[in-house]
Amino acid sequence: MIPQFIEHIGIAVNSLEESIPYYEKVLGLECYSIEEVVEQKVKTAFFKIGQTKIELLEPTSEDSPIAKFIAKKGQGVHHIAFAVNNLEEQLKTVEQAGVQLIDKVPRKGAEGLDIAFLHPKSTLGVLTELCENKNK
Repeated sequence: MIPQFIEHIGIAVNSLEESIPYYEKVLGLECYSIEEVVEQKVKTAFFKIGQTKIELLEPTSEDSPIAKFIAKKGQGVHHIAFAVNNLEEQLKTVEQAGVQLIDKVPRKGAEGLDIAFLHPKSTLGVLTELCENKNK
């Protein structure tokens, strides 16, 4: 598997409202999209820097994966996402290489991407997301 590029870096935050000003006022980035992904119990905000995006993730429920992450580890980097072609085939390839999959089949993520996560136990402790944009 050869990723095309880093699609985004996901950062868990308690509040988008409190976090967005840092990225806009201090770093000078522009929040170009805020979206709720109901299925994942998360609200996202996106910033672009070069070809890479930063995705802020605010939990919308106490039982969301992001809320559990923040409770355990605090706010901070949650995952790194790589853009790939043919996500379903890539999942088969990494699974054959011994990587534990969180998602055996792609699901819908923010910005209309198809996404799937690889378990950090198999990826040197880094939660890894693979993304495919079928709308290109």
